[in-house]
Amino acid sequence: MIYNKKSLGQNFLIDSNIKRKIVNSINIKDKDVIEIGAGRGDLTDEILKKKPKSLLLIEKDKRLAEMLKNKYHDIGIVKTHCADILKFNLESNTKKGSLIFGNLPYNISSQILVKTLKFKLWPPKFSDLIFMFQKELGEKILGKFRSKNYSRLSILTNYRLKAFSKFIVSPNCFFPKPKIKSIVIHFKPMKRNGIEIKDINNLEKITKILFSKKRKMINKSIKKIIEKNEIKKIENLNLKLRPEQLHPDVYYKITELYESR
Repeated sequence: MIYNKKSLGQNFLIDSNIKRKIVNSINIKDKDVIEIGAGRGDLTDEILKKKPKSLLLIEKDKRLAEMLKNKYHDIGIVKTHCADILKFNLESNTKKGSLIFGNLPYNISSQILVKTLKFKLWPPKFSDLIFMFQKELGEKILGKFRSKNYSRLSILTNYRLKAFSKFIVSPNCFFPKPKIKSIVIHFKPMKRNGIEIKDINNLEKITKILFSKKRKMINKSIKKIIEKNEIKKIENLNLKLRPEQLHPDVYYKITELYESR
């Protein structure tokens, strides 16, 4: 038996109903599929039952990667990479129309999501993301404007992805059993009309600057981004508001102006 490594944030999904619910959330047949953090192949087995065209497994743990290679050795459509997903060139290994699944390690799940948001080609080659997060983080990703969960991550995600469906997963569905609930979210990429940010890293930078003073009005922080005489160019920008009181579109417009300087 292969035991989990706490350092890699491993929690193996063992509930068959949840595994089926995840793979049934989208049509997999004849599609190119990528699975991030394949672990012991628990979700992989369910994906294969749906007859994908190809299946690329990415697993950082050398023990598990070797086990996966042996387990699926005779299945020609399966290819396993032993790699750190944060260093792996995911975009170049993504085929047009690919589906990307991931029971993501809690400790790096937000970084993995942001990695997909930063694909250079947009709309990207992948058509869908089905990711599992810690529930608290998932709620921040989905956080709507004026809600308590509205955050930098929801502003960033909302610019490029639309969430289609979600469901909660109990700690009892994993081994070892985590202390918190999880959430599965299905995303589809979108192209936002009327706003054109050249480099999403700039949006990330601007939200970081403004949210670094989360409880204060933005009147001082905004001057680190744009000149005083440029502020009036941004419609609905009230300098007396705090960062969480600004609509996502305002952040996108600030980024556009920043890039045009």
